[in-house]
Amino acid sequence: MAQVVDFTTVSTAGLESSPVAGALAGLRANEARYFSNKYEHEFGVDDAAEVPEIVAWVHEILSSERDLVIASRPLQATAFIAAGIQFAYVFYESGLSVNVMYELAEGGKRAVGFKLSDGMEVPQELATTFRFARQKSKLAGTIRGSYFVIKGEHRPISE
Repeated sequence: MAQVVDFTTVSTAGLESSPVAGALAGLRANEARYFSNKYEHEFGVDDAAEVPEIVAWVHEILSSERDLVIASRPLQATAFIAAGIQFAYVFYESGLSVNVMYELAEGGKRAVGFKLSDGMEVPQELATTFRFARQKSKLAGTIRGSYFVIKGEHRPISE
């Protein structure tokens, strides 16, 4: 059963084992607010162990596109379709958030985004390849983010 993320009252539920649980909860709430405002979508997350197909899809894209393996343990994940775009998120114990934006239309925009919670170090697997820009958020403090464009074709997952 998906836990709906409340962006008015930020909760660390499901993220307690993270050393930056408060900042990661703020980052998750920031994403929930974005989807509520832009797509009128209620952002819900599941325990990553309960949705292995979502984690596997994200990991397959990271592996096949950039030969990346995230060392941290996935805590929560979600996937949904909004406005013809397949979105998937995985929130990791380290404070990392990985998201996939995959337009379903032929030739659509497709990318993977990385966001680092306030207070966490850049993960070793991303440190030499990506540069991170900073963004301020009322919910998440300072978010550092980066991304890459998906070049290959990947079968979307269902909601």
